[in-house]
Amino acid sequence: MDSRYMTALIFATALGSGLVAGVFFAFSSFVMKALGRLPANEGISAMQSINIVVLNPVFLGVMLGTAAACAVLVVVPVFNWGDPRSAVLLSAGLLYLVGTVVVTLAFNVPWNNALAAVDPGSGEGARLWTQYLDRWTIWNHVRGTAALLTAAFSTAALLN
Repeated sequence: MDSRYMTALIFATALGSGLVAGVFFAFSSFVMKALGRLPANEGISAMQSINIVVLNPVFLGVMLGTAAACAVLVVVPVFNWGDPRSAVLLSAGLLYLVGTVVVTLAFNVPWNNALAAVDPGSGEGARLWTQYLDRWTIWNHVRGTAALLTAAFSTAALLN
């Protein structure tokens, strides 16, 4: 791949993964805590609304566009292992794809789907909400950390 295109791809990956990490950081550091302070039915209703609104072209474009860039970062170094950045780029791509995308699909999305299926005012909803606040947030920490490390590794690759 031409070095100008590769540099642009790495830069886009650093920005995209940094943006995604920032969104996840906001949820982990204060959004979920604020929702957890509300009565269960209000917290559930708010999170149900967030889970609908987040499925928009801007957020999904950044999250999935970064995933596409990371897929390239996984493939290109394999064919260009002589580049001193290869290990860092491969690590950055895998961190995002596994730690952010796979974790989202395997853990956060199923929790979101379970929450979408409950009546916010029901006892079942209140029981799920207690588990959701804890478990969803733990996996959010994981995917946020992976996105942040991807941003750091991508930035480091730009400095070489």
